[in-house]
Amino acid sequence: MQGREGQLIGRGKEQQQLRRLSQAGTRQLALVTGRRRVGKTWLLTHTWQPDDYFLFTASRTSSAFNRQQLLNDLGRFLGQELHGEDYPTWRSIFNLLLDIRRDRPLAVILDEFQYLADSDTGLAEVASELNSAWEKPRPDTPFTLVLAGSAVGTMQGLSTGGAPLYGRFNLQLKLEPFDYWHANEMAPFDALRDRARLYGVLGGMPRYLAAIDPTESLEQNITRLMLAPQGEIRLLLETALEQEDGLRDVAGYNAVLRAVATGATLQNEIAGRAGLKNDSALRAKLDRLTQLGYVSSHRNIGAAPNAPYRYRLNDPALRFHQRFVQPNTSILEREPPQDVWNALRHQLPAYMGLEFERIARQAYGRLRRARNLPMLQEWGNYEGQDRNSRSLEIDVVAPVLGGGMLTGAIKWTREPMNPSVHYLHVDMLRRAADAGQRWAHEALKSASPLLYVSAAGFTDDFGSSAAQSGQPITMLSLADLYSEDASD
Repeated sequence: MQGREGQLIGRGKEQQQLRRLSQAGTRQLALVTGRRRVGKTWLLTHTWQPDDYFLFTASRTSSAFNRQQLLNDLGRFLGQELHGEDYPTWRSIFNLLLDIRRDRPLAVILDEFQYLADSDTGLAEVASELNSAWEKPRPDTPFTLVLAGSAVGTMQGLSTGGAPLYGRFNLQLKLEPFDYWHANEMAPFDALRDRARLYGVLGGMPRYLAAIDPTESLEQNITRLMLAPQGEIRLLLETALEQEDGLRDVAGYNAVLRAVATGATLQNEIAGRAGLKNDSALRAKLDRLTQLGYVSSHRNIGAAPNAPYRYRLNDPALRFHQRFVQPNTSILEREPPQDVWNALRHQLPAYMGLEFERIARQAYGRLRRARNLPMLQEWGNYEGQDRNSRSLEIDVVAPVLGGGMLTGAIKWTREPMNPSVHYLHVDMLRRAADAGQRWAHEALKSASPLLYVSAAGFTDDFGSSAAQSGQPITMLSLADLYSEDASD
């Protein structure tokens, strides 16, 4: 995406990969997927010069309508008249596209490719028609065909074993939302806390970040974009589920999202808070939301294969919407949004705790090489109880590649982290080990590193106190997370 100064943000690698296809000198096939508003179309229309690509975006209509519209658009691009009766099938249209001859590379982009068919079953038939046209012998030309779509699961199915186009793709890209660093580049604020809050409230969707007005404060942007009844991002979030293909019982799905956003993580907790039965239908909803990318699931580190999954929302903007906007819809219709936010803003620090953990995880990956941090097999946490049924909540539990277990604490507070946080963390590790958690025994060994991330920094005696454990200590503040060491 393009930042305030016109520079490309966050998609340089993908742009280079796509351009490399055009430079191959032969026919190339690419698959680009990603959720709505993640910036697929922007990337594809800013990779090549306007004269060097043809873009067709399919609409959610009939296959016949899309076929005729593609011919109309292609005719304008080529400067010639194309008649539908001459191209009655998808195979004939794909042959037409593949037979285009130019003296320089051409990219043809079929966006929202899934809409070329009348159903998921029909999409396999369209893909089969494309495969037949692709197999037809032709002279080598610098031609790139890009299939793009927001129905991620459906589109990725085009490349799976047994699919007509299996083994055909020269490049497959799945665009993810920006992380905290690129979100800040899209809409920078001077205060480090505001930079973190920006990601915690709006997340990494380029479409949302592009709506930020840099002449306003972060809170003014939140009020205008997220809380106001006609707020630009609020309206997008309110209709997100309704735009998903084949999703029924939108109210039920919204109830699940609200439950997860407000702290329910286990399926039985979600059922209770959403007012739904804890049955296979609820599990199906959770699976569908996971497939669509709204929700992610995980188990505790070291959990048994049959242990229950814990769920969380993937998109901070959606979590903020479900946490602050949806429950207050009526009052936001009656009262000025700024007044409502003034009454709610005291809840933001507690909300930011989980989002700051997300930021810390992303920052660790960015800082790992520059700070010589241990390479991790996976990033996780632990929620459970000790032998006396006392709560155990450990923010970071991550197996180190090559041996050891990194653990630690992540705190979004205004007070510098003091040694009591370290002592409490070590105490929880001991209690977890006593409760039979093998990873905790490993985490207490002298070679296992400790990680502490504090938004407010650390007291002067924190480092020396934590070092008494004899374990390697890493301390990261907000300044570290937004330092040049974390840049690409």
